[in-house]
Order: sequence, then C-alpha cells, then structure tokens
Amino acid sequence: MPEKVKPLPVSSSQPPQFAPEQEHLFREVLRVLNERRIPYVVSGAFALHEHTGIWRDTKDLDIFLPADEVGRAMEVLNDHGFKTEICDPIWLCKARQGEFFVDLISGMSNAVIRVDQSWIDRSFESEVLGIKTKVLAPEELIASKLFVTFRERFDGADVAHLVYAAGSSLDWNRLLSLVGDHWEVLLWALVLFHYIYPGSNAVPKLIWEELLTKFRAEVDNPDPKAPFRGSLIDEKMFAIDVREWKLQNVIEGYREQAEPKIVVTEPAA
Repeated sequence: MPEKVKPLPVSSSQPPQFAPEQEHLFREVLRVLNERRIPYVVSGAFALHEHTGIWRDTKDLDIFLPADEVGRAMEVLNDHGFKTEICDPIWLCKARQGEFFVDLISGMSNAVIRVDQSWIDRSFESEVLGIKTKVLAPEELIASKLFVTFRERFDGADVAHLVYAAGSSLDWNRLLSLVGDHWEVLLWALVLFHYIYPGSNAVPKLIWEELLTKFRAEVDNPDPKAPFRGSLIDEKMFAIDVREWKLQNVIEGYREQAEPKIVVTEPAA
C-alpha cells in the first residue's frame, strides 16, 4: 500500500479550524505572558494574516522574544503547568500541553538574524484568538523568513506576499539594516517577487538601484577569499560541500558567536 503523503498547507482567506485544546493552549500562553509582562511579539501564521489577509493552517503559535527573555518566559509558563523544553539554545524552545505546543523563538536557526528589543518596540497592536497582543511589523517578519530556504520548507511565497501587500509602506532602510551583510538574500527574494508580480512597483527604484549596484560590483570584482555560505541556506543540501569538498562551514561560527544563548535558571519540569 502506498504511503500516505501529508497534504501541504494551502494559502487562503479562510481562517484555520483549531482543536479546542489547541486554541486553549494558545490563549493561555498569551494570557500568562501578558500578565507577567514578558516582552514578546507574535509571528508566524498570525502575523502573516495581519499584514496580508492570508491564512494558512498552522500547527503552532510562534512567539518571538529576545534570547535573554526566553528563560524567564519558560519559567513562568512552567509554573503555570506547561511542559517546557530547550530544543536549541541558539534559537528555539517549546511550551507544550498535551499534543499541542507553542514555539518560543529568539532568531533564525543559522544565527544570522537575531531578535532583540527593537522587534518588540516596532510591533503592531493586535488580537490573537480574542487576546490582546502584538504582532511583528512587516519588516521584521520579512527578515525572519529570508533564510527559510530549505528543500522541505521555503518561505519565498510569504515574503512575496508581504512585499506585495506592504511594499509601498515598508521601511526599506530598516529591512536593509536587518539583513546587513546578507543583502544578497534579500535581493534574491526581491527578484523572485518581481518574477511573480512583474507589474508591481512595490519595491522602490532606489532600493533596486542600491542592491543591483552592489551586486554588479560583487560580480565584477569577486573576492577569491570570500567564504562559502551554502550552509546558511540549507545545511543538509550543502553538506557535501563541507564534509567531502572541505569548504568552510560558516554556520558553526555564527552559532558559536550568537549571544546571549537561551538559558533557564531553574530546570524546566
């Protein structure tokens, strides 16, 4: 008998139907974080809907917060009966109740982009499942998705939809500052956007000129000592470059230098 293939999520304007236990978990986590004044912002599917009107069925709730606040958030949630765990001290923890969970995220898994207080300060007032909260601003939401470029998951469509929906009002200087030296990944996403929406003028000409001028300079004057960066895109798909072709694995350096890392002063139950 052929193995059943799980259907991929489909974009829609129709809200997802959450199981009652899942919805209760999401509300309780938001309520507890609000009551204890933990600085956080909602990302993921709820933030995408806020800025684009697009719903996608989601298995979790993404909470973004600075790494030095994650430990306190976990302790608070643990005290309220949630089972918490550090999945990766660089960027990811979870709070569980039964089969459902909430992700606590402090940056991207490659450690290139990190959440700090400015992400909270620039967030939008909103509601999630009837709970007053804040969602990521579109600039930070785009930045958080630029390196989701894996074979099994690619957020390019989300980035394109965000630029299409908010392009004319985006703070492009903020977005450029978020990506920093990794501006080529932003340019890649914008070229894809232009392919998808060739008639759109959401991206200002000055941004195109700045990025394309820098790109032309890179192409005309390549640095032979520039590091291989494939592992920042997908460690698995570029594993051969590191393991067999012996190219530098730059993701290790980014992850080692990422500070602060997530710590919990008291072990989570």
